[in-house]
Amino acid sequence: MSAPVAVLLVLALVWPWAAAPAARRLADLLPPKAAALTLVGSAVALAGSTVWALGGLVAGGLLHLMLLAEDGGTPAGPSAAAPLAVAGGAALLVVAGLAARLWHRQRQLLARTWQSVDGHPDGDGLVVVPGGPADAFALPGHRGRPGRIVVTAEMLRTLDVDGRDVLFAHERAHLGGRHHLLARTVQLASAAHPAVRGLAPATSFQLERWADEEAAAAVGDRRLTATAVARAALASAASGRHPSLLPAIGTGPVPRRVGALLDAPPAPPRGRALRTAAVALLAVVALSLTLSFGSAYGLHEYIEQVQEIAHP
Repeated sequence: MSAPVAVLLVLALVWPWAAAPAARRLADLLPPKAAALTLVGSAVALAGSTVWALGGLVAGGLLHLMLLAEDGGTPAGPSAAAPLAVAGGAALLVVAGLAARLWHRQRQLLARTWQSVDGHPDGDGLVVVPGGPADAFALPGHRGRPGRIVVTAEMLRTLDVDGRDVLFAHERAHLGGRHHLLARTVQLASAAHPAVRGLAPATSFQLERWADEEAAAAVGDRRLTATAVARAALASAASGRHPSLLPAIGTGPVPRRVGALLDAPPAPPRGRALRTAAVALLAVVALSLTLSFGSAYGLHEYIEQVQEIAHP
């Protein structure tokens, strides 16, 4: 494997450590919906470039062995291709194992949650659970069954009529925006690189902010929404049952969410903030693509070299 290709592949593995914090800072400059989608896109791009780089290390090692075989098995000098290929292959196996484990856990969680709500009163997309602590969350569809809003009787007793309207609007926003799919995507992408894991909490927060803003728009009162979010979060603090796969009104850094609701509605960034956000996002995507295509071109040249030796 040529030195430039090896450098590009290594850079692709190091790049997420800088890109993930940049994506989180970028999200803070954007409205919640745009911020959440930006974080998801960044996670997918960084995970993809990482998997590509690991695969490139394996491919480079195999091509190096083929080149040695065609050239009589005599290396021209020391090469790190074989050790890098072994390391890349091992890392790919770890990534695949982690992703499969996460996927299995996600499916198990969804199935268990559906089983736990079966048999409870269900009407107009709302499932009321008579027992248990105060709790409410958006339950995604499963095996052809549409999504549901699950709420305990204790949570309904905690909130007044207006607070319930906020709760239902919040959870409907989660279901309508298919926020569970965005959360699952980031969770799976985090298996590819440790740095991408830092995007999962930020994505969860932005998804909650997205639902908060839609709830505030639905009820037409930001202060009422902030009050309901605070009360629901305080009441559901004891349940502790919700990973980000099951979006719930009481999850995430609630004080930040309440503070944002007490401020003016978020507006699209303008001027310097908009330019900074655009440049940062383009940098994340462009550098990931550059590293991937650059290493692909280098590997293509390496393949041609092997073919020339095999068929002079």
